[in-house]
Amino acid sequence: MGFANLDKPEGLKVLDEYLADRSYIEGYTPSQADVAVFEAVKSKPTDATPHALRWYNHIASYGSSTSSFPGQKQAASAYGPAAAAAPAKAEEDEDDIDLFASDDEEVDEAAEKLKQERLAAYHAKKAAKPKTIAKSMVILDVKPWDDETDMKALTDSVKGIEMDGLVWGATKLVPIGYGIKKLQITCVIEDDKVGVDDLSDQITAFEDYVQSVDVAAFNKL
Repeated sequence: MGFANLDKPEGLKVLDEYLADRSYIEGYTPSQADVAVFEAVKSKPTDATPHALRWYNHIASYGSSTSSFPGQKQAASAYGPAAAAAPAKAEEDEDDIDLFASDDEEVDEAAEKLKQERLAAYHAKKAAKPKTIAKSMVILDVKPWDDETDMKALTDSVKGIEMDGLVWGATKLVPIGYGIKKLQITCVIEDDKVGVDDLSDQITAFEDYVQSVDVAAFNKL
């Protein structure tokens, strides 16, 4: 009998221990064995079982495409430590008779080496995946002191600000009354590199032109 009570802590603990040195329930690629066990788990594991949680999130990322995984799906009890122990026991029985088991040991070492190489390749490929860069589009309202402010000089000064992760976009002058126009300027920022407060501080540093800076819009991309 293999996995059981996968909807309970004791069952998840067995699964977690089983996956401590495995990426999948069977072999080196996802299969219907993973689907069967995944469905038996019922709900997402917690941080208390990190190996099971890592495996669960990985299988869940495939969504409906899990139906195309190879293999014939069986009950979850057909997989796991006890299910894998049966052939192991048969090997032990043979070892009791075979006094020259060195060849078997060499095969086991080669299989383990191949397994570790494939695991290393899998983790290297996973680590090499490009991380998603979080970006936002920001529209700023830059207000001048009065109607005599040189708006071209103000615009050039603002667009002259350079920061890693900052790209300036369209600009326009919007009337706000009494002949005064504000600069409305769009930019795209990388959230991890550019802070709106820091950017606003750099703009207000142009004291000869800028009275204030307001965020008119902020949208995640």
